[in-house]
Amino acid sequence: MRAWLPSWLLPVIVVTILGGGVIAESTPQGQGRLFPPQELGQLEGPDRDEWQQPERVMDALSIADGSHVADLGAGGGWFTIRLARRVGPNGIVYAEDVQQPMIDAVDRRVKREGFRNVHTILGGFTDPHLPAAAVQAALLVGVYGQIREPVVFLANVRRGLKPAGRLGIVDFKPGGFGPGPDDSRVPPDTIIRDAGLAGLRLVSHETFLRYQYLLVFAPAGTPGNR
Repeated sequence: MRAWLPSWLLPVIVVTILGGGVIAESTPQGQGRLFPPQELGQLEGPDRDEWQQPERVMDALSIADGSHVADLGAGGGWFTIRLARRVGPNGIVYAEDVQQPMIDAVDRRVKREGFRNVHTILGGFTDPHLPAAAVQAALLVGVYGQIREPVVFLANVRRGLKPAGRLGIVDFKPGGFGPGPDDSRVPPDTIIRDAGLAGLRLVSHETFLRYQYLLVFAPAGTPGNR
Protein backbone atom coordinates (compact mmCIF):
# COMPACT_ATOMS: atom_id res chain seq x y z
CA MET A 1 0.00 0.00 0.00
CA ARG A 2 1.22 3.48 -0.78
CA ALA A 3 1.40 6.32 1.69
CA TRP A 4 -2.15 7.64 1.17
CA LEU A 5 -4.30 5.92 3.80
CA PRO A 6 -6.47 8.25 5.89
CA SER A 7 -7.99 7.46 9.22
CA TRP A 8 -11.31 5.71 8.62
CA LEU A 9 -11.60 2.12 9.73
CA LEU A 10 -15.11 0.98 10.39
CA PRO A 11 -16.56 -2.47 11.27
CA VAL A 12 -17.97 -4.34 8.30
CA ILE A 13 -21.67 -3.81 7.61
CA VAL A 14 -24.09 -3.01 4.82
CA VAL A 15 -27.43 -1.44 5.63
CA THR A 16 -30.75 -0.60 4.08
CA ILE A 17 -32.92 2.33 5.01
CA LEU A 18 -36.60 1.67 5.68
CA GLY A 19 -38.83 4.50 6.86
CA GLY A 20 -35.86 6.40 8.27
CA GLY A 21 -34.60 3.38 10.24
CA VAL A 22 -31.34 1.51 9.70
CA ILE A 23 -31.28 -2.26 9.24
CA ALA A 24 -27.84 -3.86 9.30
CA GLU A 25 -26.59 -6.94 7.48
CA SER A 26 -23.09 -8.33 7.71
CA THR A 27 -21.04 -8.45 4.53
CA PRO A 28 -17.29 -8.54 3.82
CA GLN A 29 -15.75 -5.28 2.73
CA GLY A 30 -12.21 -3.95 2.92
CA GLN A 31 -9.36 -4.37 5.37
CA GLY A 32 -7.56 -1.13 6.17
CA ARG A 33 -5.80 0.26 9.20
CA LEU A 34 -5.69 3.58 10.93
CA PHE A 35 -3.24 5.94 9.31
CA PRO A 36 -0.31 6.59 11.67
CA PRO A 37 -0.48 10.24 12.82
CA GLN A 38 3.31 10.46 12.80
CA GLU A 39 3.24 9.95 9.02
CA LEU A 40 0.89 12.84 8.21
CA GLY A 41 3.58 14.54 6.16
CA GLN A 42 3.20 11.82 3.55
CA LEU A 43 -0.30 13.10 2.76
CA GLU A 44 0.90 16.59 1.89
CA GLY A 45 3.31 16.31 -1.01
CA PRO A 46 4.38 19.53 -2.74
CA ASP A 47 2.35 18.67 -5.86
CA ARG A 48 -0.94 17.92 -4.10
CA ASP A 49 -2.44 21.34 -4.81
CA GLU A 50 -1.85 20.74 -8.51
CA TRP A 51 -3.56 17.35 -8.78
CA GLN A 52 -6.12 17.77 -5.99
CA GLN A 53 -7.46 21.11 -7.33
CA PRO A 54 -9.09 22.14 -4.05
CA GLU A 55 -10.53 25.37 -5.44
CA ARG A 56 -12.43 23.52 -8.18
CA VAL A 57 -13.62 20.91 -5.69
CA MET A 58 -14.98 23.65 -3.43
CA ASP A 59 -16.57 25.39 -6.43
CA ALA A 60 -18.37 22.16 -7.34
CA LEU A 61 -19.92 22.14 -3.86
CA SER A 62 -20.86 25.85 -4.07
CA ILE A 63 -18.75 26.61 -1.00
CA ALA A 64 -18.55 30.37 -0.55
CA ASP A 65 -17.87 33.07 2.00
CA GLY A 66 -20.00 32.43 5.08
CA SER A 67 -20.70 28.75 4.32
CA HIS A 68 -20.87 26.18 7.10
CA VAL A 69 -18.96 23.09 5.95
CA ALA A 70 -17.43 19.86 7.24
CA ASP A 71 -14.11 18.18 6.47
CA LEU A 72 -14.72 14.51 7.30
CA GLY A 73 -11.62 12.42 7.95
CA ALA A 74 -9.64 15.63 8.18
CA GLY A 75 -6.30 14.00 9.02
CA GLY A 76 -3.79 16.78 9.56
CA GLY A 77 -6.07 19.46 8.14
CA TRP A 78 -4.75 19.90 4.58
CA PHE A 79 -8.27 20.51 3.21
CA THR A 80 -9.49 22.05 6.48
CA ILE A 81 -7.22 25.07 6.07
CA ARG A 82 -8.30 25.62 2.48
CA LEU A 83 -11.94 25.40 3.48
CA ALA A 84 -11.34 27.87 6.30
CA ARG A 85 -9.85 30.38 3.87
CA ARG A 86 -12.77 29.93 1.48
CA VAL A 87 -15.60 30.37 4.02
CA GLY A 88 -13.91 33.26 5.79
CA PRO A 89 -14.53 34.59 9.30
CA ASN A 90 -18.31 34.45 8.86
CA GLY A 91 -18.24 30.74 8.00
CA ILE A 92 -17.59 27.60 10.02
CA VAL A 93 -15.50 24.52 9.25
CA TYR A 94 -16.13 21.37 11.28
CA ALA A 95 -12.91 19.33 11.05
CA GLU A 96 -13.68 15.74 12.05
CA ASP A 97 -11.50 12.69 12.53
CA VAL A 98 -11.65 9.48 14.56
CA GLN A 99 -8.13 9.76 16.00
CA GLN A 100 -7.35 12.23 18.77
CA PRO A 101 -3.77 12.79 17.49
CA MET A 102 -5.25 13.94 14.17
CA ILE A 103 -7.58 16.33 15.98
CA ASP A 104 -4.61 17.64 17.96
CA ALA A 105 -2.67 18.16 14.72
CA VAL A 106 -5.55 20.15 13.21
CA ASP A 107 -5.85 22.25 16.37
CA ARG A 108 -2.14 23.09 16.25
CA ARG A 109 -2.31 23.94 12.57
CA VAL A 110 -5.37 26.14 12.97
CA LYS A 111 -3.78 28.00 15.87
CA ARG A 112 -0.51 28.43 13.98
CA GLU A 113 -2.28 29.89 10.95
CA GLY A 114 -4.57 32.09 13.01
CA PHE A 115 -7.99 30.73 12.00
CA ARG A 116 -10.90 31.19 14.40
CA ASN A 117 -13.60 29.58 12.23
CA VAL A 118 -12.58 25.91 12.66
CA HIS A 119 -14.26 23.60 15.18
CA THR A 120 -12.67 20.17 15.62
CA ILE A 121 -14.80 17.08 16.31
CA LEU A 122 -13.60 13.68 17.51
CA GLY A 123 -15.96 11.48 15.50
CA GLY A 124 -17.11 7.94 15.97
CA PHE A 125 -16.44 5.08 13.59
CA THR A 126 -19.99 5.13 12.21
CA ASP A 127 -21.03 8.70 13.03
CA PRO A 128 -19.05 11.92 12.47
CA HIS A 129 -21.14 13.60 15.20
CA LEU A 130 -22.02 16.63 13.12
CA PRO A 131 -24.66 18.94 14.57
CA ALA A 132 -28.05 18.17 13.04
CA ALA A 133 -28.86 20.03 9.80
CA ALA A 134 -25.80 22.21 10.35
CA VAL A 135 -23.74 22.23 7.14
CA GLN A 136 -24.27 23.37 3.58
CA ALA A 137 -21.45 21.13 2.34
CA ALA A 138 -19.54 18.14 3.66
CA LEU A 139 -16.38 16.80 2.06
CA LEU A 140 -14.90 13.30 2.23
CA VAL A 141 -11.56 13.08 0.43
CA GLY A 142 -9.60 9.90 -0.24
CA VAL A 143 -11.05 7.89 2.62
CA TYR A 144 -14.03 5.94 1.29
CA GLY A 145 -12.14 2.68 0.82
CA GLN A 146 -11.41 2.54 4.57
CA ILE A 147 -15.04 3.00 5.65
CA ARG A 148 -16.41 -0.42 6.60
CA GLU A 149 -19.95 0.73 7.43
CA PRO A 150 -20.42 3.11 4.53
CA VAL A 151 -24.20 3.25 4.45
CA VAL A 152 -24.51 3.79 8.21
CA PHE A 153 -21.83 6.47 8.01
CA LEU A 154 -23.42 8.23 5.03
CA ALA A 155 -26.84 8.16 6.67
CA ASN A 156 -25.36 9.94 9.67
CA VAL A 157 -23.62 12.46 7.41
CA ARG A 158 -26.97 13.12 5.73
CA ARG A 159 -28.45 14.09 9.10
CA GLY A 160 -25.79 16.76 9.41
CA LEU A 161 -26.67 18.36 6.05
CA LYS A 162 -29.04 21.25 5.66
CA PRO A 163 -32.07 20.41 3.47
CA ALA A 164 -30.31 21.87 0.41
CA GLY A 165 -26.87 20.69 1.54
CA ARG A 166 -24.34 18.79 -0.54
CA LEU A 167 -21.92 15.97 0.19
CA GLY A 168 -18.81 15.72 -1.97
CA ILE A 169 -16.93 12.42 -2.09
CA VAL A 170 -13.52 12.51 -3.76
CA ASP A 171 -11.73 9.23 -4.29
CA PHE A 172 -9.12 7.67 -6.53
CA LYS A 173 -10.13 6.22 -9.86
CA PRO A 174 -9.84 2.44 -10.15
CA GLY A 175 -6.86 1.33 -12.18
CA GLY A 176 -3.83 1.72 -9.94
CA PHE A 177 -2.41 4.99 -11.24
CA GLY A 178 -1.69 8.22 -9.39
CA PRO A 179 -0.59 8.87 -5.78
CA GLY A 180 -3.37 6.98 -3.99
CA PRO A 181 -3.40 3.41 -2.63
CA ASP A 182 -3.84 0.50 -5.01
CA ASP A 183 -5.90 -1.78 -2.77
CA SER A 184 -8.67 0.45 -1.39
CA ARG A 185 -10.05 2.12 -4.50
CA VAL A 186 -13.81 2.06 -4.82
CA PRO A 187 -15.69 2.29 -8.13
CA PRO A 188 -18.03 5.29 -8.33
CA ASP A 189 -21.04 3.02 -8.87
CA THR A 190 -20.44 1.40 -5.47
CA ILE A 191 -20.50 4.78 -3.71
CA ILE A 192 -23.59 5.86 -5.66
CA ARG A 193 -25.37 2.66 -4.58
CA ASP A 194 -24.36 3.10 -0.94
CA ALA A 195 -25.42 6.74 -0.97
CA GLY A 196 -28.83 5.80 -2.35
CA LEU A 197 -29.36 3.35 0.50
CA ALA A 198 -28.39 6.12 2.93
CA GLY A 199 -31.00 8.53 1.59
CA LEU A 200 -28.77 10.54 -0.73
CA ARG A 201 -29.16 11.10 -4.47
CA LEU A 202 -26.46 11.84 -7.02
CA VAL A 203 -26.37 15.44 -8.23
CA SER A 204 -23.27 15.27 -10.41
CA HIS A 205 -20.27 13.11 -11.29
CA GLU A 206 -17.30 15.40 -11.89
CA THR A 207 -14.30 14.17 -13.89
CA PHE A 208 -11.97 17.20 -13.93
CA LEU A 209 -9.45 15.65 -11.49
CA ARG A 210 -6.49 13.78 -12.97
CA TYR A 211 -6.35 10.85 -10.54
CA GLN A 212 -9.72 11.07 -8.80
CA TYR A 213 -13.44 11.48 -9.35
CA LEU A 214 -15.82 13.75 -7.44
CA LEU A 215 -19.36 12.64 -6.68
CA VAL A 216 -21.76 15.29 -5.41
CA PHE A 217 -24.83 14.14 -3.47
CA ALA A 218 -27.87 15.81 -1.92
CA PRO A 219 -30.49 14.54 0.52
CA ALA A 220 -33.11 12.57 -1.40
CA GLY A 221 -36.27 14.51 -2.13
CA THR A 222 -34.57 17.91 -2.51
CA PRO A 223 -34.62 19.94 -5.77
CA GLY A 224 -32.09 18.99 -8.43
CA ASN A 225 -30.38 22.34 -8.80
CA ARG A 226 -27.35 23.15 -6.70
